[in-house]
Amino acid sequence: MTAPAPSTAPASGVDAHQHVWKIGQHDYFWLKPEMAICRDYDLDDLRPQLGGIGGTVLVQASPSAAETEFLLAVAAASGGLVRGVVGWVDLAAATAAGDIAALALRPAIRGVRPMLGFLETDWILRPGVQPALQALARHGLRLDFPARPRHLPLLPELAQRHPALAMVIDHGAKPAIAQGAFQPWARDIARVARETLAFCKLSGLTTEASPGWNDDELRPYVEHLLDCFGPDRLMWGSDWPVVDLAGGLTRWREACLRLLPTALQPAVMGETALAFYGLRAANVH
Repeated sequence: MTAPAPSTAPASGVDAHQHVWKIGQHDYFWLKPEMAICRDYDLDDLRPQLGGIGGTVLVQASPSAAETEFLLAVAAASGGLVRGVVGWVDLAAATAAGDIAALALRPAIRGVRPMLGFLETDWILRPGVQPALQALARHGLRLDFPARPRHLPLLPELAQRHPALAMVIDHGAKPAIAQGAFQPWARDIARVARETLAFCKLSGLTTEASPGWNDDELRPYVEHLLDCFGPDRLMWGSDWPVVDLAGGLTRWREACLRLLPTALQPAVMGETALAFYGLRAANVH
């Protein structure tokens, strides 16, 4: 794939992956006091950075139903900025199917996300989790899959078990870019793209890259994801405010606009997220 010519951002777009949080209100166990992002973040912090972004998808960052309610309240008060919420349900709980049925009645809910990076690798395939995944598919909710490279070999089997479940891999499965670890990540994610209908988020790559990352360091990973999933299954996300640990939202977005072919930018930077999450295009302005 040849490098695209420099381009301007699409007139509108969708950020398919962003967060807000209040430290102390919910269980953000992974946020350590020494981290620069260990402070409260709300949409007022995000708005000055939006540029051409007209809508966002707000994603859980705490394994609690209470945080999902908090996110729904933020979405309702966002003035239309937040177009959908990916919440959390304990997928292994005996009550999970009922919890999912109740959550599916909330119009802003588009899916759920388990925090797989902090669970045993095979957790998502365990028998106790399967009824919840069936319930997600039954109620038309999506599964955000926060994969690490170690999870990728599981995805073809998961997709085979649940062919009606819409799934998206968060953060390109977080390849170890700083270590130059292209394989076996590249092989495994290509297999997922080839053998399943999963989508993928072009997000979270800068926090896996070197502190002084540049376009050349990111290019092989961005191009591979685009080659594997194509523009109709690849969606851009900022992973804000986590992205502030590695250059910030604007720097990441501008890098993607340089790395993505101009003709494919409308899809990757917005249209694919609209289609996957079932968001109305008229709502993004």
